[in-house]
Amino acid sequence: IFDTGSADFWVPSAYCISDACELHQKFKAFSSESYAHGGQKFTLQYGTGRLMGIVAKDKVQIGNITIEDQAFGESVFEPGMTFAFAHFDGVLGLGYPTLSVTNSMPVFDNIIKQHLVEEPLFSFSLNREHNVDNGGVLILGGIDHSLFTGPIHWFPVTKKGYWQIHMNSVKIQGQVTSCISGCEAIVDSGTSLITGPLSQIVRLQQSIGAFPTATGEFLVDCRRVSSLPPVTFSIGEREFTLTAENYIIKEFDGKENLCLSGFQAQDISSHNMPLWILGDVFMSAFYCVFDRGNDRVGFAKPAAHTAKYY
Repeated sequence: IFDTGSADFWVPSAYCISDACELHQKFKAFSSESYAHGGQKFTLQYGTGRLMGIVAKDKVQIGNITIEDQAFGESVFEPGMTFAFAHFDGVLGLGYPTLSVTNSMPVFDNIIKQHLVEEPLFSFSLNREHNVDNGGVLILGGIDHSLFTGPIHWFPVTKKGYWQIHMNSVKIQGQVTSCISGCEAIVDSGTSLITGPLSQIVRLQQSIGAFPTATGEFLVDCRRVSSLPPVTFSIGEREFTLTAENYIIKEFDGKENLCLSGFQAQDISSHNMPLWILGDVFMSAFYCVFDRGNDRVGFAKPAAHTAKYY
């Protein structure tokens, strides 16, 4: 996963002893001629799941980019089942260096340092459409103008760690319902949903008619999706609106179609302000640019809405 919500890069090691590693591709240090053993131990704790391992260095190739002497984590212990059934093997953090638990230079920082891209920025165009081979695109070092229309609206990073920006409010049908006095938000490709403080998310769920399940998820009646209200995020002087097709996730549990709310409660804060996470549900509705050269995040209207759930 290319994760803007963390800064460390790790993959499962061939020496990993956990069940989760047995179900994924593993890195074999003994097969690499450019591998350099580091020895430093690390522990990573995510919102869900944790792992332990050692830091090493090697060449890393992403597409046609080869990064020399890149520090990365070799995971040797992944307890529990969080990573066992994950579709990804490891995580490549794209956050600021201050976020690094291993105190290593992140991959994109090394890419900039080694002059491997034209511009010190990267951009995402995510595709949440089911049953397609193309899940979207990540562009390192540039912007693809064919993927969006109109201008890119830029917002300054308020704290260099996460890609954190200030959000003015959250509205439903023009009425402010959450983030009433302003709040901080992080734009996080490593989080699937949009999260916010418990009390505010519960109120939002009620506003869209979502009801809780025993597992903590919120569902809506699939027959009502077309009549659900839009949810608008006010950032700077701009408003970014998600329709129900953007914020409802359709799943099939083997018996029937389920329509899950794309909002989830999570109480975290920054600068003593409530912290929201604008995850993939938000990011997939826009073309998103992360500009390290100017410490800002940009959103633009996608060239075509490819997300069709029904």
